[in-house]
Amino acid sequence: MVRRNAERRAALVDAAIEVLAREGARGLTFRAVDGEATVPAGTTSNYFTSRDDLLTQAGARVYERLQPDETAIAHQQAAGRDRETYGALMRDLVSRIASFRTGYLALLELRLEATRRPELRKVLTERVRADIDANVAHHEASGLPGDATAVKLLMLTLNWLIVEQLTLPDVFTEAEREHLVTTAVERIVAAE
Repeated sequence: MVRRNAERRAALVDAAIEVLAREGARGLTFRAVDGEATVPAGTTSNYFTSRDDLLTQAGARVYERLQPDETAIAHQQAAGRDRETYGALMRDLVSRIASFRTGYLALLELRLEATRRPELRKVLTERVRADIDANVAHHEASGLPGDATAVKLLMLTLNWLIVEQLTLPDVFTEAEREHLVTTAVERIVAAE
């Protein structure tokens, strides 16, 4: 019987994200999640039908938590519509995503696990495709310079910069990372 307490389920999925980031996909067990969530042994197995179910829900939850909050959205909507502002928005984006370190690392683990699990691959593919489409649509509606290709190129570029920052943080200084984001925007987004 699968339990329905939404708050407990969310806490367990959040604990699974922490386990994924720390131990990797192979370390993600119901017992490890129980321990991370500090709940009685067996609790996680009451909320998820299988380990695959837990992996899939962890992937969806990371994306939920990576979404900007109302303040960030309002800031974006009130910002200017030039490349300099675009650069500032991208630097903010990189900082916001990198601040959820365990979530991003868990997402990397999930992507690797998706190469071996067709259901997880399907869920992540749909989620990433929806994220790309939403970012392109938001960009087109925002009036910022650049086209859909520029948005996709920036996503790919900045994602790897975030990976570098989270896995090997001493490769680039903070100033170098900020300069790289600014330069990426300047070189990828055509001047209007």
